[in-house]
Amino acid sequence: MSSNLTAVSYGVNLSLSELEHLRKVLSGSGASLTSESRSGDDRFGVYTIGLAVDGATVADLSGLRRKVADAAAPGMDTAIVADALRDASRKLLIMDVDSTLIQQEVIELLAAHAGKREEVAAVTEAAMRGELDFAQSLHARVAVLAGLPAAVVDAVRAEVRLSEGAAELVAAFKAAGHAVAVVSGGFNQILRPIAEELGLDYWIANELEIVDGFLTGKVLGDVIDRAAKEKYLREWAAAEGIDLEHTIAVGDGANDLDMLGAAGIGVAFNAKPAVRAVADAAINMPYLDAVRHIAGV
Repeated sequence: MSSNLTAVSYGVNLSLSELEHLRKVLSGSGASLTSESRSGDDRFGVYTIGLAVDGATVADLSGLRRKVADAAAPGMDTAIVADALRDASRKLLIMDVDSTLIQQEVIELLAAHAGKREEVAAVTEAAMRGELDFAQSLHARVAVLAGLPAAVVDAVRAEVRLSEGAAELVAAFKAAGHAVAVVSGGFNQILRPIAEELGLDYWIANELEIVDGFLTGKVLGDVIDRAAKEKYLREWAAAEGIDLEHTIAVGDGANDLDMLGAAGIGVAFNAKPAVRAVADAAINMPYLDAVRHIAGV
């Protein structure tokens, strides 16, 4: 019995020699190449190969992904995706926000107004590498914001920029009838207008406490951490009647790992090494809409 898979390669420069090497790696791993096509635009190229693998198991798929990743040339990444996901009539795309949907880390932009940007950035980096408990690190970082006027939230919101291709990615999924969600360890006050403008189906982040026009240095309620991200993936997929196998999760930090692992395919977007090492696929270029090609949208 054959398991139908697709190998999707993408990169700024896809050379013929690199693609030929990829074909050899796939064939040498026991995959039959059933089709090939090229696409992309003036930013990056895309090369898609249809595969048939007899009796493939989850372990076999992981092994094939590892072989392809180990053989990858600089500037080219390849995702091995089940056709059942690519062909699904309805999918759920769920994304992290800071350094994924948007280019910045919002907590660092806020901390700059308190003169603490470098200090907070160092803690953020350690947390994203998985060296610190996320909830504890968030509370410590938010504490430095105590006493700032609430107006800094508006100033920071104006500084936020979507990642390249983010709006196009969301629009493509929505136009095809799929659901799009984001779950963030950042803050509702920043995310809300972005989510509304993009027309996201679901979104959630932490809530900064503001009293009498000033930030208190605290967040309200439970922290949106690693476990919460996976929880919302499962809840929103169930609410939409979408199998987990038909979900795509995208993130860059250690607090995204559970979500990436639970999804049908987890994509590391310009991610920390610990995340790239375990994600199903990686995008190492600034164009978030490469996810479209992985998902077949």
